[in-house]
Amino acid sequence: MVRFRFEPYVEFAKKAFSREATYRMEVFSNLGGVLIRLFIMKSVWTALYAHNAAPAGVPLDAIITYTAVALLMSIILEIDGTRLIQTRVREGTIATDLMKPINLVLFFFSDGIGQTLLHAFLIVPALVLALAIVHIDVPAPATLAVFALSFLVGYMVNFLLNFTMNAIAFWTLETHAIQLMVRWVSDLLGGQIVPLIFFPPVLQNVVLALPFAAIYSTPLLIYLGTITPEQYGAALGLQAMWALAFAAVSAVIWRAAQRHIVIQGG
Repeated sequence: MVRFRFEPYVEFAKKAFSREATYRMEVFSNLGGVLIRLFIMKSVWTALYAHNAAPAGVPLDAIITYTAVALLMSIILEIDGTRLIQTRVREGTIATDLMKPINLVLFFFSDGIGQTLLHAFLIVPALVLALAIVHIDVPAPATLAVFALSFLVGYMVNFLLNFTMNAIAFWTLETHAIQLMVRWVSDLLGGQIVPLIFFPPVLQNVVLALPFAAIYSTPLLIYLGTITPEQYGAALGLQAMWALAFAAVSAVIWRAAQRHIVIQGG
């Protein structure tokens, strides 16, 4: 019986971390972009509330906290940890990768984790700088714990969504346009830009059930307390359902991609 070894995948994650760290200007420009967006969104919400153009029942400090936490989350969630798939397919090295004595899916996951960890370190300085721009309310420790769990599940949904889109490159070679469209829809219908509870009731029920809400909206609504402790089970269950659904779709596409390479003579 062959014993599974985690050490290679830890090394893959370390190499990805080091690789991403070499692009320091890009990393810091992303951080600066988040802070600029935070300042703009604060100004927009303040102006809307000053003219009574915002929904009743949601105080200004709550919506600013929501916006700040959403932008801090985006530092991690906007990283496409599986873009290496598309690169390897385009370069033609994916066939060689498949012959290596490693689990290629875990390799891509490890590489994505390495990229994510670098950006996760930015959360601390980003939070410090954000506090110079806005006040961020902090919920009770128990709520923070559930928020963290929900964020992790949302991260997996996001990762598997990106994995699925990048795996399509086995047939199209290029998926950038598709990913841009999906990212725009995800930001809008996921609750990153505007809280989904601001949508009309009928539309709100629809968008809250979509997988995009599992990435941003569910963790954020837990953080704000809009999703109450009695609703935690249902909210986390829906997130887990979407994670499992995308895992199943990813597995099917990955097996089809491997067969596609064999048929093409890879």
